[in-house]
Amino acid sequence: MKLIETGFKGLFIVQPRVFADARGYFFESYRHDIFLQAGISFTSVQDNESRSVMGVIRGLHYQLNPHAQAKLIRVVEGRVFDVAVDIRRGSDTYGKWFGIELNSENKTQLYIPWGFAHGFSVISNIAVIQYKCDNIYNPQSERGIMFDDKDLDIKWVYGGNEPIISEKDKKHPCLKDAENNF
Repeated sequence: MKLIETGFKGLFIVQPRVFADARGYFFESYRHDIFLQAGISFTSVQDNESRSVMGVIRGLHYQLNPHAQAKLIRVVEGRVFDVAVDIRRGSDTYGKWFGIELNSENKTQLYIPWGFAHGFSVISNIAVIQYKCDNIYNPQSERGIMFDDKDLDIKWVYGGNEPIISEKDKKHPCLKDAENNF
């Protein structure tokens, strides 16, 4: 497993070693010791899974402190365009976003630390996403940022003609108006 820096402090691409043969494949999707060697103290306490259809955009989601969540994102089936937005005030990359295609073929993952909003768009017929979190979901701390915030100018990639957005996600404020204690 290799952790690759992204240019955003604490945000890493996680590239596991995949062992494939005629039987199928095997890989380690998470190794605590390798994360610790990279200076990342991440212990999963909650696993989530979502299934979405082509054209869906979910996000941009985060939780306020003290319930912030670091996440390790991976795609079990399909392809997504995964996005992390730095919302840490004072960070050199505050208000900037990082996007990467994650898919079930190459097994690439994204580690997102506290202080980032997260979202993804589905670019295959369906996508099944699993993510490990280092803190329990807390509905009172849940917040979001509008996926199409003009100041962020995220270049979403999605299949289909029009994006499919939940009513809840359509009501999020822009970053400049979002509650944020990072």
